[in-house]
Amino acid sequence: MKKQLVWVIGFVVVVVTIAELIGMQFISIGNTTITVLPLVFSVLLAMLFGLPMVRKGLIAKIYSQGNIQFSAKYLLYIMLPLMARYGADVAPRLREILSVGWVFLFQELGNVGTVLIGLPVAFMLGLRREAIGATLGLGREGELAYISEKYTLDSPEGRGVLSLYLIGTLFGSIFFSIFAPIMAGFGFDYRALAMSSGVGSASMMTAASSSLIALMPEHETTIAAYAAASQLLTSFLGTYTMVFIAVPLQRFMYKLLAGGSRRGKETV
Repeated sequence: MKKQLVWVIGFVVVVVTIAELIGMQFISIGNTTITVLPLVFSVLLAMLFGLPMVRKGLIAKIYSQGNIQFSAKYLLYIMLPLMARYGADVAPRLREILSVGWVFLFQELGNVGTVLIGLPVAFMLGLRREAIGATLGLGREGELAYISEKYTLDSPEGRGVLSLYLIGTLFGSIFFSIFAPIMAGFGFDYRALAMSSGVGSASMMTAASSSLIALMPEHETTIAAYAAASQLLTSFLGTYTMVFIAVPLQRFMYKLLAGGSRRGKETV
């Protein structure tokens, strides 16, 4: 087992090194700049090597069941340094951020949108228990932790949240890097857009704020601080919003949508 872990750790180092060498890429389409983060390239590379046709020999050892379970179990620990980084970005502009603190609190109501809108859509697409993990939130660190603790990542709920996590990593950052400049073009204040960048996803927040900074480099410090504060608050308060509001609401809606079917009677 230890030898297998050495292989997977070495593989991770190689993939991350390649992604960092590629670096952050900016793709200009008209007046819009799409930001593609190294994180996207690392996920794409890991997915590419994980394909059955490629998973042979040494790659098969790296993608062994034991290594996959180990990676899923300890995925959350790598997120902790990010939280420390957010705190470091927020501290220098704490007084300014506190002056508009109620706005940060108000945006937390958006966390229930994934349940209200996403759960019915998931049912329409034929999902059932997978929808519990996929629609509890944006499928980022908080939702990943909750679902993995309650259901494990090997469950249908776990597959739902993990799928959304990967999809969000690949396409969420690209979407936000396009969406933020478009909203800026409509005249939205750069501080409001910086706040809205903190949706609970490090990659999405970075993509959105980087696109805004590319448009308004003179406001780089403010954009970075507001985005980091919003991200930090969302990661903190979003957990309580999820547990005390989103989860009960999702249980109620799941039972309502599932109706009297046998699958709907399963414990959520």
